Amino acid sequence: MRCPHCGHDRHKVIDTRDAGDAIRRRRQCQKCNQRFTTYEHVAPSLQVIKRDGRREPFDRQKLSMGIRIAAVKRPISTDTIENIVQQVENSLLALNRSEVNSKLIGNLVLDHLAHIDQVAYIRFASVYLDLHDLADVRSEIDRLMGRQQHELPA
Repeated sequence: MRCPHCGHDRHKVIDTRDAGDAIRRRRQCQKCNQRFTTYEHVAPSLQVIKRDGRREPFDRQKLSMGIRIAAVKRPISTDTIENIVQQVENSLLALNRSEVNSKLIGNLVLDHLAHIDQVAYIRFASVYLDLHDLADVRSEIDRLMGRQQHELPA
């Protein structure tokens, strides 16, 4: 790990705390003396089966980045995104399987985004569902709107 301020790779841990599902560590660079925070998560030994059949390890950073891209310039906090990632990861681990389909992961993210931000939902869906044109986007918007109608209390 490198210091985010100067890029130096030597630092010391000055504080460690439990952060629920992670370990929070405050570190101090031994070159520039700047402090920074890192979070350590247990890395599940979960393989993701991609659309083309390839398998790759589950990567919570990759999932987080995908959601962050969909949420650019939207009123979604970093904590909310981290919460989505954690809930998706917990759901996957609860399955007690060593492999999961990428489709399941995408659907779990869409379920969360549908309740949080419709624009981020459509942005994520446009990549995840491989929407090709405006007709595909309109169809997904109609599906989302119909879903919202069914969830409203009578």
